[in-house]
Amino acid sequence: MRALRILLIVVVILGGLFVVADRVAVYFAEDEAASKLKTTENLASTPDVSINGFPFLTQVASGKLDDVEVGIKDYEADTGEGGKGGPATIRIDDLKAHMKGVSFSGDYSSATAADATGTATIAYDELLKAAKSQPTQIITGVTAQVVGLSDGGNGKIRVDVKFRTPLGTRTYPVLSTVAVHGDDVQVHADNLPKLVVDLADSRVRAITDFKQTIDQLPGDVKLDSVQAAEDGVEITVKGSNVKLAG
Repeated sequence: MRALRILLIVVVILGGLFVVADRVAVYFAEDEAASKLKTTENLASTPDVSINGFPFLTQVASGKLDDVEVGIKDYEADTGEGGKGGPATIRIDDLKAHMKGVSFSGDYSSATAADATGTATIAYDELLKAAKSQPTQIITGVTAQVVGLSDGGNGKIRVDVKFRTPLGTRTYPVLSTVAVHGDDVQVHADNLPKLVVDLADSRVRAITDFKQTIDQLPGDVKLDSVQAAEDGVEITVKGSNVKLAG
């Protein structure tokens, strides 16, 4: 019995040491991965990287990590507008990615995820940069401009459009649908106020309807869907064979 107790104590101690070694290794790997990702994607700040699953060391031995989560704050996404008069980037407040089956090279210089899903949030004031926020003439003596974006409820965006006429100024709330088309987030007015329709429907739609291109997200993940929320638009992203480094 004494020998059995000693054996059990040894097993517990060794198990504890293995757990400690495993956790130390995963913390080190997360820091290294975060630094590598910051350099690869030219990020302003170090991202959050979490390597899930236990034990970590056996995953390393197999050359594949089961589950990795990445969080990036204030990511500046390319809009494809550089040199065309529009903003070259758009700020994504919170980009989160959940990656499965992350394989890495023998020297750990590159890593690729089999599948990735995630979310991205763009504040309304940031999305407003894509709209025509400067007064634009729609007919003689009448101008219109988008002055605000907000949550319209039920996944819709409220677009506030200000009209200036010789008789005065008035702002109309326009409920709009937001959708993903390729690399674009597009906003389309469901209906225009009757007065506006009578004046110049197509010209007003050129102001109320707009799009924002979001290109070259980390790992080249793609836009999937979008809906309006309280503080901005929430976008889902996805990708396959997502390259994380190297």
